[in-house]
Amino acid sequence: MTIEVKVPVLPESVEDATVATWHKQPGDSIRRDENLVDLETDKVVLEVPAPAGGVVKELRSKEGDTVHSDDVIAVIEEGEVEAEEPKAGDEKPQAAEPEEGQGEVAEAEAEAEAKPEAEATEKKAEQAPRLSPSARRMAEEEKVDPGQVAGTGRGGRVTKGDVLSYLRGGNSRREERVKMTRLRSRIAERMKEAQNTAAILTTFNEVDLKAVMDLRRRHQEEFTAKHGIKLGLMSFFVKACCDALRKFPVVNASIEGDELVYHNYQDIGIAVSTERGLMVPIIRNAESLGLAELEHAIAEYAEKARDGSIKLDDLQGGTFSITNGGVFGSLLSTPLLNPPQSAILGMHTIKERPVVVDGEITVRPMMYLAMSYDHRLIDGKDSVQFLVAVKNALEDPARLLLGI
Repeated sequence: MTIEVKVPVLPESVEDATVATWHKQPGDSIRRDENLVDLETDKVVLEVPAPAGGVVKELRSKEGDTVHSDDVIAVIEEGEVEAEEPKAGDEKPQAAEPEEGQGEVAEAEAEAEAKPEAEATEKKAEQAPRLSPSARRMAEEEKVDPGQVAGTGRGGRVTKGDVLSYLRGGNSRREERVKMTRLRSRIAERMKEAQNTAAILTTFNEVDLKAVMDLRRRHQEEFTAKHGIKLGLMSFFVKACCDALRKFPVVNASIEGDELVYHNYQDIGIAVSTERGLMVPIIRNAESLGLAELEHAIAEYAEKARDGSIKLDDLQGGTFSITNGGVFGSLLSTPLLNPPQSAILGMHTIKERPVVVDGEITVRPMMYLAMSYDHRLIDGKDSVQFLVAVKNALEDPARLLLGI
């Protein structure tokens, strides 16, 4: 019996998808629910599992093709999937039955012989480089030993760019043309849309983070033990922004046609850099969450964005965004709006600088803040006062607890 594999029903805001990677080819066996193909949309990669076990009979779309909901993209000949045969050399020879009294000795000797081998295997696994999916495919296609490639990704991860750099050999003038991914193309489209549509201005300020950092230092151990997660900086910034948005609701509003839409909730987008591009997962009703809940939400969405398991719904909506270029060392920047939102806060790297406090020069951990906003909706006065409210809340965190 043949079974058709169809493109799953795409969300309303997604018209089509691109066939990114086939994980099976005609003639390959496949188990039920095993991933057959990756489909790339504007924001996320969707995995299409096999609806039944059997053999892949036909692929009706090539990598790079555009497909729509319910399109038939493959055919599977249903049947039992045979267990994989052990490879030559995998089978261990059967040991002779030990003579009476020698069993414990034989077991001890076998254990002693196996231990170094197990340790070597474990050590080798630990030392093996971690590759992104695109880097692994390129390394296989170009016959590159991943162990020879220096990883520049997060935690030493080898990226596609690292493999390309290795292939170029430093002195080579080789060029390669790679089609934009759907995500990168969509990012470019939205960024240009923001520039063409909104009247974008940016206001700047700086914040002394000594109070927040002292608070974290005093309570970090107890906070981590109770909530199972470290107390970071981002949760304070989210709380400070929610407090400021409450005071200046126009910053939380958006323009739809000839109407201004004021949102009575605060859905905060947190920009996350991934190998596929920038993603902005949305923390819904952030104003009602505590610091621990915010830290868990931020960590969960960041992990999903980076491992590709994030859902389209996680990226849609949002009334205000925060982006942190400081993790990459940025001292100052002008963040770009995330339409249809009307404002975005840019965080930057923390630098110890001499500042004047109560008439005396002292060294404090300082961060420059930048808020880009749509001047069609937000006046300069509101933008400046909003950013000052964020600054005041961070420099005196007690204000967040007292609601002042």
